[in-house]
Amino acid sequence: MTAQVCVLYFAKSVELTGVKEEEIVAVPTPISSRDLWSLLLQRHPRLLLLQDQVVFAVRHQYVAIGDQVVTLGDGDEVAVVPPLSGG
Repeated sequence: MTAQVCVLYFAKSVELTGVKEEEIVAVPTPISSRDLWSLLLQRHPRLLLLQDQVVFAVRHQYVAIGDQVVTLGDGDEVAVVPPLSGG
């Protein structure tokens, strides 16, 4: 199965991708968070600068990049949340 998801980029990830959000169709589901990260890296190789620093938020739940399996549905939002600089 696949899903159409909306990926939201925040903070540094906006600078690296040049977009705040994008629709991605045909995302395999279920998918590990690591494979989802790899899919985003294929679209935006500059995201590699955030490797090991970023987490996803899926349906308002934080998901670390790793072996955790995420089941996505059509219209789900996946947020790419890099570390936020303090201030």
